[in-house]
Amino acid sequence: MRVLAEIETGMAQCGALLLSHEDEFVAEGMEIAIRAVLIGIGGTVILDLWAALMQRVFNVPATNWAMVGRWVGHMPRGRFMHENIGRAAPVSGEHAIGWIVHYVIGIVYGLLLVGLLGVTWLREPTLLPPMILALGLLVAPYFIMMPSMGSGIAGAKTPKPNVTRLKSVVGHSVFGLGMYVTALMIEADLSAPLAG
Repeated sequence: MRVLAEIETGMAQCGALLLSHEDEFVAEGMEIAIRAVLIGIGGTVILDLWAALMQRVFNVPATNWAMVGRWVGHMPRGRFMHENIGRAAPVSGEHAIGWIVHYVIGIVYGLLLVGLLGVTWLREPTLLPPMILALGLLVAPYFIMMPSMGSGIAGAKTPKPNVTRLKSVVGHSVFGLGMYVTALMIEADLSAPLAG
C-alpha cells in the first residue's frame, strides 16, 4: 500500500510539473501574440499619423474609411463587387466599420509578421522583414479591395491611377516602417525575456 501511495504522489508531482510547463508555455504564447498585436496597431497608428500629416501639409487626401466600411457592410448582404462604391447605398455605421476594418487588418499583418519571423525577430527587430511583408501585401488592395470597390486592378479606373498606386506603395512602406519602429519600442520597453 505504501508503494502505491508513493507512486500516486510521484504521478501527482509529475502532473503538476507538466501543468506548470503548460501554463508557462501558454503565458509565453500570449505574450508573443500581444506583442504582435501591438506591432500591428503601432504600424497602423504611424500610417494614420503620416496620412494626417500629408493631408494637412500637402493637401493629399487620406483614405476614406467610410467607403471601406460601406464595402464591408454590403458583404453580409451578398454584395462583394461594386461598380462604384461611392454610389452604393450607404450602410449604417460605415465610417466606424471602415476604421475598425483598417485596424483589424493592421493587427492581422502584425500577427502574420511575428508568425512568419518568430521570437528571434521580436528580440532583435530589423527593418527589412516588415518592409518586405508590407510591400508584398500590396496584392490585397491592388487585386482585391480596389477592384471590388470599382477602382479597377491597382486603381486602373481612378482619375490618376499612378498616383493611386504610389499612395498605396508609400502607405504600405510607412506601415512597414511603423511596425519596425513599434517593435523596437516594445523590445526596448519590455526587455523581459521572451519564449525561447
